[in-house]
Amino acid sequence: MMMTDKQIQRMVKLVFDELKEHNVITFKDKEAVVFDRAMALVKNDFLHEKDLDEEVNKMMDDLERQNPGSFQRYKMFPLLKKRLAKEKGIVL
Repeated sequence: MMMTDKQIQRMVKLVFDELKEHNVITFKDKEAVVFDRAMALVKNDFLHEKDLDEEVNKMMDDLERQNPGSFQRYKMFPLLKKRLAKEKGIVL
């Protein structure tokens, strides 16, 4: 799932606000710097998942060419994605 920058920003802000409200977090650096770093980490994570999706789609294209007619993409996509994510150490 891809999110826009605005959606990511809102999600990170909600998490920060919740953590601050419950006194779970203290910042060693300026909050803006930490916020920007959190934004970059979340964006990077979504890019890894996008790359994973592309790789799974390529694998499925190859499998579909090898097994024409009897291949169900909607069933195979989540299975392949989960397996490949586990192999690459990506948390979904």
